[in-house]
Amino acid sequence: MQMSVLGAGLGGLSFSEGIFGRAMQLKRIGIIGLDTSHSEMFTRDINEGALKDRGYRVVAAYPHGSRDIPSALQMKPAITAAVEKMGVEIVASIEELLKRVDYVLLESNDGRVHLEQAIPVIKAKKPLFIDKPMGENLKSVEKIFDLAARNGVPLFSSSSLRYDANVRKVKEGSIGQVLGADVYTPAEIEPHHIDQAWYMIHGVEMLFSVMGIGCKEVYRVFHADFEQVVGVWSDGRIGSVRGIRKGASNIAGRAFGEKGIAELGPFAGYGPLVAEILHFFDTGIPPVPPAETIEIFKFMEAADRSKKSKQIERL
Repeated sequence: MQMSVLGAGLGGLSFSEGIFGRAMQLKRIGIIGLDTSHSEMFTRDINEGALKDRGYRVVAAYPHGSRDIPSALQMKPAITAAVEKMGVEIVASIEELLKRVDYVLLESNDGRVHLEQAIPVIKAKKPLFIDKPMGENLKSVEKIFDLAARNGVPLFSSSSLRYDANVRKVKEGSIGQVLGADVYTPAEIEPHHIDQAWYMIHGVEMLFSVMGIGCKEVYRVFHADFEQVVGVWSDGRIGSVRGIRKGASNIAGRAFGEKGIAELGPFAGYGPLVAEILHFFDTGIPPVPPAETIEIFKFMEAADRSKKSKQIERL
């Protein structure tokens, strides 16, 4: 049984029955942006699913994210109704949200609003997860990280593909040192974001998860229906991402190591990412360093330049 206590002196703390029936305090999470299915799925995992005993609850949400992306605006009413049905209070402002919660999931579908929405969260000193894309371009991402560093607020951003079981095995050394990797992903483009930030970032994150940082050059071959981006790392290793806009599609790939070759993906759900977010809230230690996220955006911006120049571009 769960109950919400909103009396004087309790500040909106949530409690649930633990073992032997004793009430235990739950750590309160707020969501910004109900214009993506991630908001509903993350809430379900935390409040009702496999992670409901981790000591957290999503208790409040501010619904507004994108102002003009049709798909986001179309999703918002149904997602809002779904999270409200799970006991989440819908609030009228981010300021009201911050009064009710200890941690924040910034889920707004549109990367352009992330900086302005992150500012009050960071100033309120709330640990923060920012869903993909962290920003619409490198400049916005760097501004968010700089503000967080100056205020001592832990945050990170990640695609769920980073925590794919096969990706984790490779990172843990299942095939020894990774000598290269090829991944593929849907590659829908949203005109207000750098091309790969909107959706292809899933594949780019998977690539960097197994290859690590150190990419120095990027070359991109572009067609309206598909594309191929090749990165060369400073030690000579090569990684690539194929973007798919026509035909069969998934998010997966293959890593090549000194001891073997391993499959990556395919996408199998958000649970592992959500578990990692809760662990981050427990520890305050970001699992993805800012330098890696920044290099991912440098990689994608170099790919955009290569599309225009039809030449190899340096990060």
